[in-house]
Amino acid sequence: MKPLDYSRQAKMEIRLLKKLNSKQELGLAYTPGIAEVAKEIINNQEAMFKLTFRRNSLAVISEGSAVLGLGNVGHKAAYPIMEGKAMLFKKFGGINAIPIVIKTQDVQEFVKTVKEIADSFGAINLEDICAPNCFEIEKELIRDLTIPVMHDDQHGTAIVVLAAIINALKVLPKHGLKTKIVIWGAGAAGTGIIKMLNLYGFNNLLACDSTGVISPARQNLNPAKRELLKITNPNQVAGNKEEALRAAEIFIGVSKAGQLTESGIKLMAKQPIIIAMANPIPEIIPTLAYKAGAEIVGTGRSDFANQVNNALAFPGLFRAAMDARVKITDKLKLAAVKAIVKYHEKKLSRNNLMPSILDKKVHQFIAKSVYLAGKNNN
Repeated sequence: MKPLDYSRQAKMEIRLLKKLNSKQELGLAYTPGIAEVAKEIINNQEAMFKLTFRRNSLAVISEGSAVLGLGNVGHKAAYPIMEGKAMLFKKFGGINAIPIVIKTQDVQEFVKTVKEIADSFGAINLEDICAPNCFEIEKELIRDLTIPVMHDDQHGTAIVVLAAIINALKVLPKHGLKTKIVIWGAGAAGTGIIKMLNLYGFNNLLACDSTGVISPARQNLNPAKRELLKITNPNQVAGNKEEALRAAEIFIGVSKAGQLTESGIKLMAKQPIIIAMANPIPEIIPTLAYKAGAEIVGTGRSDFANQVNNALAFPGLFRAAMDARVKITDKLKLAAVKAIVKYHEKKLSRNNLMPSILDKKVHQFIAKSVYLAGKNNN
C-alpha cells in the first residue's frame, strides 16, 4: 500500500468508553447530569484528571518549521506528521493524542497559544519546531505549565541515541566515557543528544554544524551553540567537519542525507560506530559505511538493521509522566535510557542493537521504570 492510500480518509477516530443508548445515559453524558461534574471541578480543579478526557489526553503540537527532512513546510503540511505520531502514542502508550498545528512561527505567539489550550490536556509533546526557537518555547512552557511538556525531537532522540551508544560499546568496547564522539548537526536533535551524552558522563564530545567544528575560534555562533562549547571540544579543535572525524570512534549524524562519505569514515579510528539518523535518508547508507570499515551502523529507519528512532522512547516516557503526574526531568530521561538498555541486554548483538518499536512490552517496561523514577523523585 502507498502512503497516500494508507492516509486516505484519516487514520484515527474518537470512540466512546461509556454507553450512550438510553435517556438515563444521555442525562449522565450531557445535561442535566454533567452539571454535577462541572460543580466538582469548580470545587477541585484537580478533579479534571479523574473525571474528564484530560486524564489521558496529550497534544502533539507543531508550527511546521522543521519537519523531518522537508524543512519549513508550514503548519498545514506538518499535520500528517502530528497525526502519525498521535497513532504511535495510542498504539504503544495507550494515550489519546490529538494532533494540533498552530499557524504562527513567532515564539511568543506560539507559547501564548499553547498556554491557552493547555488545560484541555494532560501533557504537551512539542514537535518539528526549528532551533533555536524550540529551546525558548520548551523552556517557557515547562516553567509555566504544571503538566509534562517535552520537545521530543531533542529529548526523545537523545534518549534512544544514548541507549544505542551504551549498547554499541557493550558489543564493541572503546574507551568508556572518554570515547571520542563526533556529532554532526547542532540543531534541536543534536543539542539534545550532546546534552544527554554529557549528562551521562561522556567527556570527549565534538559538535559540528554546516559550517564546521563548533569551536571558540568561530565568531558566528548563536547563544545556543556557544552554550554547547561549555560541554564539547575539550581539545579546542577547529576546522571543517572532516577535521572533526580524525581518530573519532563514534559518529552521530542528525544533519542531512549523504553528508558522510566513505573517505570520511576512513579518517576515523579503526572499527568505528556509525549512528546516521538524518531523515528520511541517512548521512550514509549502511552498506557503504560497512564497506568503508565501520563495525556497527545504525539509522533511524526500520528497513535497515539497528533502528535508532525516538518512537522507542516517547510513548513509555509520556505514559509514565502522565500516570505519575510529574514533569519530565533529566532523571526520568535517564531512567528511560536505562530501561531500554536493560530490556534488550539478552538480545544485544552487532546487528541487533536496539529493541523493536513494534514490541509493546518494551514500551510497557519503559513506562514502569520511568514511573517508579518519577514517583521516587516526587
